[in-house]
Amino acid sequence: MNTISRREVLKRTGALVVSFALTPSDIFGQAVASLVGNPSKEVDGWLSIAADGTVTAFTGKCELGHGLYTAQTQLVAEELGVPMDRIKLIQCVTGTTPDQGVTSGAQSHPQNFNHANLALAAATARETLVQMASTHWGVPADRLTPGNGVVRHQERTISYGELIGGKKFSIALNPNAKRKSPREWTILGNPIKRLDLPEIVAGRFEYAHNVRVPGMVHGRVVRPPTVGATVASSVSDIESSVNAMPGFIKVVVKKDFVGVVCEKQWQAVQAANQLKVQWKPGPTLPAQASFYDHMRTLPSRDTYLVDSKDVDATLAKAAQVVRSTYLHPYHMHGSIGASCAVADVKADSATLWSPTQGVYPQRDSCAMLLGMKPQQVKVIYARGSGCYGINGADTVSYDAALLSQAVGRPVRVQLSRKDEMANENFGLAFVVDQRVGLDAAGNIMAWDYESWSPTRGGRPGYAQPGNQITGYLAGFQPVPFAPRTPAPPPTGPLANGSNVVPSYVTGTVDGAAGGTGTVKCERMLSRIVESPFWTGPLRSPSRLQNTFAHESMMDELAAAAKADPVEYRLRHLRDPRLRGVVQAAAKAANWQTRPSPNRELGTGTANPVVASGRGIACVLYEGDNGYCAMAAEVDVRLDTGVVDVKRLVMALDSGPISNPDGLRNQAEGGALHGMSRALFEEVTWDNEKVTSVDWRTYRTFPVGFKIPKLETVLINTLEAEACGAGETSITVTAAAIGNAIFDATGLRLRQVPFSPERIKQAGIDARR
Repeated sequence: MNTISRREVLKRTGALVVSFALTPSDIFGQAVASLVGNPSKEVDGWLSIAADGTVTAFTGKCELGHGLYTAQTQLVAEELGVPMDRIKLIQCVTGTTPDQGVTSGAQSHPQNFNHANLALAAATARETLVQMASTHWGVPADRLTPGNGVVRHQERTISYGELIGGKKFSIALNPNAKRKSPREWTILGNPIKRLDLPEIVAGRFEYAHNVRVPGMVHGRVVRPPTVGATVASSVSDIESSVNAMPGFIKVVVKKDFVGVVCEKQWQAVQAANQLKVQWKPGPTLPAQASFYDHMRTLPSRDTYLVDSKDVDATLAKAAQVVRSTYLHPYHMHGSIGASCAVADVKADSATLWSPTQGVYPQRDSCAMLLGMKPQQVKVIYARGSGCYGINGADTVSYDAALLSQAVGRPVRVQLSRKDEMANENFGLAFVVDQRVGLDAAGNIMAWDYESWSPTRGGRPGYAQPGNQITGYLAGFQPVPFAPRTPAPPPTGPLANGSNVVPSYVTGTVDGAAGGTGTVKCERMLSRIVESPFWTGPLRSPSRLQNTFAHESMMDELAAAAKADPVEYRLRHLRDPRLRGVVQAAAKAANWQTRPSPNRELGTGTANPVVASGRGIACVLYEGDNGYCAMAAEVDVRLDTGVVDVKRLVMALDSGPISNPDGLRNQAEGGALHGMSRALFEEVTWDNEKVTSVDWRTYRTFPVGFKIPKLETVLINTLEAEACGAGETSITVTAAAIGNAIFDATGLRLRQVPFSPERIKQAGIDARR
């Protein structure tokens, strides 16, 4: 593997790259620290310019397959004024790139495009270069024009390389540096093709799975066969079962962590299968059939997001109270390729090639695992097979590190499909109870929300390797769970808390556009309980589940008020951008105004009865991170319960659009991922172990599944800051499809996934 070391960067660029401070760990504030990190405040921490004018830029936000590498290169090219082909972007190498925490939550775009990070560094550098040229020529800076890698004054030019090449800028980021207006963009705003695709298509791209280093051997882990099982065998007894096998090197046991190292990968696979380990069983798991009820009985950590103190009294006066409960299962990330990492641990240093989303958190937490100092560990980002949150990327990096430390050689570990799927950090299950009071005209008077969701572990952050299976088995504890009675609601500006708080205005409304509205009568209580399984972020964590509940509820309210679902939403929305995406999606879908359900069933002697319908859902993601609305059109086969999603129309507003092709890909990819989660996916278990451990037992898109027609309306809001986009369309997909099923059949599905069995049962129940 050809890696770029810090020393090589200095040689190639002729510029000094500053080092970066560490972010202290804070167990209870870990989520914020892990997302944000502690990026450099100096221009030299973000970019350097060589004598030939080529630019090396540094980012702490990595490409996970979503086009960010291309968009960040466009950003540097635009703000600095350099052609894209003269920029080399180095991403996520500890000691070389900035510590920007974790690439997650669709926050990379806002952090590097809006704030004091990559964009500001390039803008500061551009203005500094203009000032250098001003001094060089003795010409006022306002008479000079930067661009295309040079500064121009009338007919003469001077290149960036001539001005700064081989030297440091030695200046701090200037918060007052003038950023280019989206109306001035010539590189941003264009559908630049993905820079990494030629290498991927040609098979030359180096994924983590393809990393090879001299002397590398192969490891395989042996996970507990049941949840919570612990090792009861001695190391010698375990090793005796495989030490005569070809290529065998060593069995590694650290508390309840077990692995084997062999010369070749297939030898390691065979040895792991042959390994004889006695396990002490873990506790009996709660029954899956009654798990949603079980969650309600557990001690909880409670938080009021808002409480106007008058909900019960207002509900008592309501002309009608609509009550519903919504259920969402555990989901897994289910990356197509199982996770892989390579580690080379020596006595006083360690190097990891890891698909982690956060190289600095991985460095610090892995150092804890190995008993080293963070400065002794180097983590190099190597792209994995996609993640959408916490798949096995961090835990397999820990696996490789522990095995390498034990044998003193570089070790490559690739998880088996079963090991990853049974032991990853699942997306959260949810129970949501809602009561909404309506007045005589069908307007919302009061909204009462209460949810239960189980959690255990999560991102490892900078200091919590026990948040994932490997660290826990090796003796580290996850973030401790502690029940808590409800704290008082927060004061100041209202946060929606993972979209717990809906975007709709309660109280008397008149449907007028504009204004932000205020919460008049709402109570939102979130209850977190302890999970029997590992959990963590999965694309649109908690936001998807809450939006499914809220947007399904809005459809129920519209039906109760005998109102059109689009009109009813607009009646209760005040945010102009959220109203805008609803109107845009409805227009593009040629929405016909009428109440739901439709119940116009097609008939035919040759074909089964098919019901057609449409539904809509919208979200203002996590307060200010993207606006999306989706209209879905479905056919439901009434004899089999099979749902055929025919068309999905999305409208997306994420501020100024840096790359419309990339944004459209994010919207469409999110919609398809959301379809899979809404129609098929569900983690299953028996009384001792997870049973959805492969593509037969964990259902995603089946073979031959028809992909719907996807249409995306992109709203280019030039005056706003950049928002994230990767988690918007997926957030509304389940609700839009569920609402369309209701419109087609009159059956309200309140539990994901919308399986044929569940749809048929809902029809049976409705006829009783």
